[in-house]
Amino acid sequence: MSVDTQDAGAARPTNIRFAYLKWGFLALLQLALISIPLVDRLDVQMTGTVVPLELVPVDPRDILRGDYVIINLAIGRIPRTMDGAESLKAGQTVFVELETDGEGAARPVSISSSHQQSGNLAIAGAVRSTSAETVWIDYGIDAFFLPEGEGLEIERLDTNRVLLEVAIAEDGRSLPLNLLVDGKVFKSDGSF
Repeated sequence: MSVDTQDAGAARPTNIRFAYLKWGFLALLQLALISIPLVDRLDVQMTGTVVPLELVPVDPRDILRGDYVIINLAIGRIPRTMDGAESLKAGQTVFVELETDGEGAARPVSISSSHQQSGNLAIAGAVRSTSAETVWIDYGIDAFFLPEGEGLEIERLDTNRVLLEVAIAEDGRSLPLNLLVDGKVFKSDGSF
């Protein structure tokens, strides 16, 4: 056996180990990228303040996705007379300060384009459109999925009986947790 043959044999395991390390690193990188939204959701769920919000369910059936409730939050429609709402424009990021008394739905008390000016409990959103009387805000919470056949139950209920329990993180991010009917959990979306 020559020296060249021995060197080639010794280099082969090193190349194979390098290839395994390279593919292993790429697999770990992909897993890390996939887990980013899950970690964000878990962060809001674990650290957020849970607040019930009034909603209006609309058409909870979709042939392709099953049953769901379209989230139409009452706080998505802010009057222009509210403190901070007079100068808002479409597309602008805003923080709506909420107030809750422990009974019923939380109420908006002010709106600001700065999180520092919005108080302790504020939900982040984007101004969808404005008029002379109203500012419409999108909070990024647009659907609550339910097991097949249960969407019709929500559709039949009086909307005054239904609330959405939302976790709100310190930075304003929000996540739907529970659908409440008469103050009791109807269905949960907060667990993985």
